[in-house]
Amino acid sequence: MNKAARLSNLDPLAASPPVEALLRIDGLTVDLPAQADRRHAVQGVDLTLSRDEILCIVGESGSGKSVMSRSVLGLFPSRHVQPSAGRILFNGEDLLTASPERLRELRGNRIAMIFQEPMTALNPVIKIGQQIDEVMKVHTQEDRAVRRARVLEMLTAVNLPDPARVLDAYPHQLSGGQRQRAMIAMALVLEPDILIADEPTTALDVTTQAQILALIREVQAKRRMGVMFITHDFGVVAEIADRIMVMRHGKVVEHGLAEAILESPKDPYTRALLAAVPSIVPAARRNFDGAPTVLRVNGVSKIFRSGGGLLGSKARQVHALKSVNFAIRRGETLGIVGESGSGKSTLARCVIRLLQADEGEIRVDEVDIASLSGLKLRSMRRRIQMVFQDPYGSLNPRRTVGQLIAEGPMVHGVGRDVAWARMVELLELVGLDKRAAERFPHEFSGGQRQRVGLARALALEPDILVADEPVSALDVSVQDQVLRLLSDIRERLGLTVLFITHDLRVASQVCDSVAVMRYGEIVEMGAVDQIYSDPQHAYTKELLNAVPGRQWSLGRAAMATE
Repeated sequence: MNKAARLSNLDPLAASPPVEALLRIDGLTVDLPAQADRRHAVQGVDLTLSRDEILCIVGESGSGKSVMSRSVLGLFPSRHVQPSAGRILFNGEDLLTASPERLRELRGNRIAMIFQEPMTALNPVIKIGQQIDEVMKVHTQEDRAVRRARVLEMLTAVNLPDPARVLDAYPHQLSGGQRQRAMIAMALVLEPDILIADEPTTALDVTTQAQILALIREVQAKRRMGVMFITHDFGVVAEIADRIMVMRHGKVVEHGLAEAILESPKDPYTRALLAAVPSIVPAARRNFDGAPTVLRVNGVSKIFRSGGGLLGSKARQVHALKSVNFAIRRGETLGIVGESGSGKSTLARCVIRLLQADEGEIRVDEVDIASLSGLKLRSMRRRIQMVFQDPYGSLNPRRTVGQLIAEGPMVHGVGRDVAWARMVELLELVGLDKRAAERFPHEFSGGQRQRVGLARALALEPDILVADEPVSALDVSVQDQVLRLLSDIRERLGLTVLFITHDLRVASQVCDSVAVMRYGEIVEMGAVDQIYSDPQHAYTKELLNAVPGRQWSLGRAAMATE
């Protein structure tokens, strides 16, 4: 059943429960511990989920959407976070009063969940194939051969390369996107009645994202499944949602049919979220004619080798970079876009000299930093700094924010008083209070930690900033704040930026030029408006066409210019 047909089964005003409601939540309230910043994680939430529909739950981090969705399966984060009121009815059965044995019977079989962070949800010491097989072994009577064939079928369906290899791989041997696809395969293997998907495509490339969304729709149509889709990506919402529920601070602020909310939201918070979504139409291009070239990459190649050891394993080579060439002028932002495995992050790490390129030159002005070592390399590092994708993983949890920001200049010989004064200035520059200097990284939100990472990178007053997926894990409103901050700092400090991203919406608003990478090679490069309006390479066209909600985005842009 297509989306239009499903919508015809729903009340036009979304005021009454849909036909064949699978799930109904009445007045759900989930309490938080006494020391929390508010009393309830979820307060008085009502919703229904029917067969043949996708209900998208949107809202920022801390809105309560994940706690609400996990409550359906009794997956509360701690004994201090528990429901105090309401009902969760699955086919008339109240799951809040169900026994642990009954919940185990339903989990994965009738109601399945895709978690946001697969590395914490997958067992690190059990192979991927065994973990998916376990779901079938517990809930079905199929023999081992049938189960194995089904697991391979699902791994193929979620577009994992070499499914037979993935079957025998451990989670740490897969990339983040591959682990997420394995998690999705596990959730869909028994074709449940209800699928709860908690940010399942956040870490995926646009092409893989499009394939996963298509897969979920396909299984939904086959099984008449109800899908509760938690996301902060309004492109995904525009692509798949039948209804939308917007949450803030644990409460529902708006609820209705997708078209109504996307086209004419009523609540100011919903309008603010939609306004923060980056447009797919590129921003006005800045002029860099006559500006000097600051960074030039000539013929850079990198090969990763593994295997071939004493145990007789076969040697394996991966050509991560193949003769990459580009140049960036002073003040310009060049975006590197492409799927996971295209070589984007490897290129960034070679440019910053966290990896040594096998061949080629990386010239900052006229100095080839690929050939530097020792004190000369250390001195050059002041001119080129990096903002990492995961600020929590790149910030030492045992040091205060002030120490983290000030230590770079101090290592390079700046006195403590001067470095500390500079640190305070940088905190203000990135929009944090100076009192943040005494706090530790875990005491900040994701967006605040990314601001700390940006301040640390700017502490050495670099000429070039390498930003590796700096906003990929952030809510749309926080993402908008960080991007505006980065743009403002770029203009004020005259920074040259190499911006790595798989989000083509973000690239359209941040970058002046864009280079499209595939399998370690740049297949197309040019001004961002030129690439987006008239792509020449088939792969670039594929990426742009796969952007979720592309037609909705183009429609919004057209309306804005009228």
